[in-house]
Amino acid sequence: MKNSQNFPGMTRRGAIQLGLGGFMGLSFSEGLFHRARAEETTGTRAVAKGCILIWMDGGPTHFETFDPKPGAPAEIRGEFDAISTKLPGVQFSEHMTRLAGIADKFAMIRSIRHDQANHGAGNHYMMTGAPPRIPVGCGAFVSFHPSMGSVAAHELGKPNGLPPYFSMPSMSRSGGPNFLGAKFAPFVVSDDPNGANFRVRDVALPKGLTDDKFQHRTALRKRVDTLPRFSDRAAGDPTLALDDYYRQSLDLVTSPAAQAAFDVSKESEQTRNRYGRNSFGQRLLLARRLVEAGVPFVTVYDGGWDHHADLFNACAKRLPEWDNSVATLIEDLEERGLLGSTIVTALGEFGRTPKLSVLPGQTKAGRDHWANAMSVLMAGAGIPGGLVLGATDRNGYSAVDRVLSPENYVSTIYTKLGIDPDKILYTPQGRPSHLVSDPTPIRELFV
Repeated sequence: MKNSQNFPGMTRRGAIQLGLGGFMGLSFSEGLFHRARAEETTGTRAVAKGCILIWMDGGPTHFETFDPKPGAPAEIRGEFDAISTKLPGVQFSEHMTRLAGIADKFAMIRSIRHDQANHGAGNHYMMTGAPPRIPVGCGAFVSFHPSMGSVAAHELGKPNGLPPYFSMPSMSRSGGPNFLGAKFAPFVVSDDPNGANFRVRDVALPKGLTDDKFQHRTALRKRVDTLPRFSDRAAGDPTLALDDYYRQSLDLVTSPAAQAAFDVSKESEQTRNRYGRNSFGQRLLLARRLVEAGVPFVTVYDGGWDHHADLFNACAKRLPEWDNSVATLIEDLEERGLLGSTIVTALGEFGRTPKLSVLPGQTKAGRDHWANAMSVLMAGAGIPGGLVLGATDRNGYSAVDRVLSPENYVSTIYTKLGIDPDKILYTPQGRPSHLVSDPTPIRELFV
């Protein structure tokens, strides 16, 4: 008699979910398996091949960007006016003009909230979908769980000799792989693509080293590398990480796809100017080139959003360029036929306090940390444009309508990429760990 219940309390499907990954490794078939699993468990279809995460480190103000409160008292609404968007009745802050004009091309979530109002913990929660296990300080670099980028690298594999996970110009404080290991850490592109002599480390042969000499040295290294290996699974063996980095560097030097993806000089002057001749704009352009080359996950780290003081001068200078570059990325992806398969998302660790305040020793007002409300931009990969999801109260204190969690946000990213957010991974010590404790994606973002 056929029986799918091979073990008490576990279905055959459950057994496959728990055990198959260990036998298949990082293969193309594993990627297909996990995409099918995500579709099966969520009732949605995975459509994204890549994700560009714009990380606004420090916690951007929702009032001065996507959730202005023009009817609030002056000490709450601030100095900026609200402007109309392409969507009837929807307003953004006055410096978000380009994005206001294409508001029909992306979704704006106004109702994600959590309870981690310091940088270290908030960063970890939004980057991983897992709250930190112990209290952490604002300046802490926290890693209790793999980041979205590292999970995408682990689950979706390596494209065309390129690393599967990039971060520019640095890694965010919780953007690492945790127990997945150094192999799934981001490849950091620290140099500025807006510079005249932009060159990515490990993507070109050193001067004076010909290709023949390089291949000879590579072969020699293989012969003399007799360092002992404790085990392929021994997380404590430092030589394993060194080997991973060496192989990654070798792949980059010898990969035509890598050489082509990093060559932003191939872009027309019109395109480069359109993105903005600044570091942030050119990093978004490079991110587009990387997902175009098949990279599953790219983080553009955009620091400096922690505006406790002089908020309005800082935002007036910064927001017009930021607004232009992000709008251009969305438009460019759409024009190239890539937006349907690429997630674009912009957020930080939390929002900012409703009431303005002046710090001791300062003369110009700012806003402090606030985890009860934040705004998150999401576009592409089947995410419906023109959607404003959820709402904060009239003074922007808290999300009050369609309240969502970091878990919902991260589960949405995973599901769009074809990764089952309810999947169980195992640490080197054999401890099981769910990708996300609440694997429920945001249903309105699937059509």
